[in-house]
Amino acid sequence: QVQLVESGGGLVQPGDSLRLSCAGSGFRFSRSIIHWLRQTPGKDIEWLARIDIATGGKIYSKWLEGRFAVSRASDTNTVYLQMTKLKTDDTATYYCAIDSTGTTRGRGTEVVVSS
Repeated sequence: QVQLVESGGGLVQPGDSLRLSCAGSGFRFSRSIIHWLRQTPGKDIEWLARIDIATGGKIYSKWLEGRFAVSRASDTNTVYLQMTKLKTDDTATYYCAIDSTGTTRGRGTEVVVSS
């Protein structure tokens, strides 16, 4: 059974940084592509980035302007999303998923950016 668990969310101020984690189990993590997405109430889910676990290859949404970085742990089934220069518009629930649409995703971790 596929399981994805996000963590690391919280309340931060504009300009702050935050690192989210995604722990995966129940599937061939080492052969997977892990996606990060986010969603705010009333809006469609938004794709942010992906990482190919086997190759380390990464792709980002262009509008992120380099503020976010995805990485993988070397020895655990964990993927990270390092977020910098956070803006109030980054307030959302963040998900990791094994598909780009977020159909198979975790329960999410909430990030609130507010002064």
